[in-house]
Amino acid sequence: MSIGGHRRDYLGTALLESEASADPLEQFLEWFRAVETLEEEPTAMTLASVSADGQPSARMVLLKGIDARGFTFFTNYDSRKGGELAANPRASLLFYWRAVERQVRVEGRVERVGDDESDAYFMTRPIEARWSAYASPQSRPVHGRTDLEGLVDDVRQRFGDSVARPAWWGGFRVRPHAYEFWQGRPNRLHDRLRYESPDGTSWRRLRLAP
Repeated sequence: MSIGGHRRDYLGTALLESEASADPLEQFLEWFRAVETLEEEPTAMTLASVSADGQPSARMVLLKGIDARGFTFFTNYDSRKGGELAANPRASLLFYWRAVERQVRVEGRVERVGDDESDAYFMTRPIEARWSAYASPQSRPVHGRTDLEGLVDDVRQRFGDSVARPAWWGGFRVRPHAYEFWQGRPNRLHDRLRYESPDGTSWRRLRLAP
């Protein structure tokens, strides 16, 4: 199968230094608000982590919080990503918003969020999602779908609607030290603005060649 001929041109508007915010968080929020009603899953992001022995892995997760502290998502701490982030607390995030032909990359160090914050978010989840989070031995082998559904049923019968957040489930926060904003442009001459900050407070902005 030949796939080399699959291509489309990008017709996005310019991303210029004169119009972009000096603060990358403000720039991200501006772009996010612009796409929030255009994309079916605007909070979907690729999370890339690296194991202690250097093997990278990536998966899609959902952004559940963003503020001056960083980007927050929730998962099973005993999952593959949880183990990799514990062993090597650095990560990269990638947002791709096809409707506006934009990408945002975020790089930073990772920390667990506090128990209170994880508890509060867990209780906002539908009860079925809470049962699943409690029951699933995420990233570990199971015999089959029937066994997995049986684990969920066991949790449902034990706890009913009163299931609390398990200790092995909670939030991570990525504290950015770099952002990159990518705007698709005609003829593959895309706009790329990168923001860097060794301390995460004062930012240097530079243009990258596409």
